[in-house]
Parts: sequence; C-alpha cells; structure tokens
Amino acid sequence: MTRIKLCGLSKREHVLWANEVLPDFIGFVFATSKRRVTMEQALSLRALVDPRIQVVGVFVDEPQERILSLVAQQGIDLIQLHGEESADYIRTLRMRTRLPIIKALRNPSPHDFESPEALSSDYLLLDARQPGSGQIFDWSVTKACTKPFFLAGGLTPENLAQAITTCKPFAVDLSSGVERLGQKDRLRMHQAVACAHRW
Repeated sequence: MTRIKLCGLSKREHVLWANEVLPDFIGFVFATSKRRVTMEQALSLRALVDPRIQVVGVFVDEPQERILSLVAQQGIDLIQLHGEESADYIRTLRMRTRLPIIKALRNPSPHDFESPEALSSDYLLLDARQPGSGQIFDWSVTKACTKPFFLAGGLTPENLAQAITTCKPFAVDLSSGVERLGQKDRLRMHQAVACAHRW
C-alpha cells in the first residue's frame, strides 16, 4: 500500500472529507498561496482531524520560532520545508523538535539527492519546478533517490497508478490533482486515496 498525502486543505469540509477517506497525511500550507491557512485556522482545523491521519505543516523559509510554536500546540505531526532552507537551518530545527522533517526539492536532479539539505532531512518531497502548478517533472530521476520520498507534481487520480508503479515512492502528494475548478473535490479525494491504497 502506498501512503498518500492530500495537501492544501483549508476549510472545515476538506477535513471532514479527508476523515471519510483516511489519507495517511493531510497538509496545511502556511506559505503564501491560495491554499494558505493561518496558525489559528490550522489549530481549529486540526481539532477536527481523525487521529489516524497525520498532519503536515508546509512552510517556506519560515522563522523557526513560528514553526515551534505550532509544534508546541500539537498543531502538526511533520514539518515540510518548501523553501531555500539550508542544512544548518534543518540541523538546528532537528535539535529543537523531534518531529520528522520533509525537505522539498523542486525539479530535482540526482545530484540534489546528495546535497547537505537532502541528507539532513528524514524524507524528501520531489516536486515540479513550480509547486502547485499541476506540472509533472522527469520521473526517471527518482530511481537515483535512496531516501524515502513523497512524490508530488501534477499527480491526479488518473495518473496515480502509473506514477506509483514507475517511481515506487514512500508516499504520493496531491493538491491541485484533487481539485475541481480550483477547489478541493470530495469525489477526487476519494478516488486518489482509493488508488494509492490499492498499490
């Protein structure tokens, strides 16, 4: 069974739909995005999340104190870094919290998998050049990745089986792929989770 993360949930109904289908992870985006939530909104939504689902906080070059404040309030279970965070930033954060850290790599090359930033994290997230754009990157590079990784970038219920069998990721990550007309779609969330959990 392949794990799945549904990212960019920002409304009460999104969380309730997730509780119906039980993805392994959901993501709250704290960076500038149409899917962004505030810390206060995230804590309110977190209270609704089925305890079988882990919550990932998605940050871009966020001051560590803000991340740690959310951690202290048990708002998230994993930390995803999607900016230009350095290896030193990651090592310092690791000393300050025990939560697993996911480092995102945009349009990765095999060389990127050996970077200090990649080596400092627990997981990688491999994404397209422009996150949230619905674009796919060159999946062939994933064969060089030896660390457990989340596969993102242009994934949809329609291409998910191919992505899983081709790349064999630890988990898949969908955001725009489970939307219709720019909004999370209950049926597409169901379809994506069912597909991932079949593989």
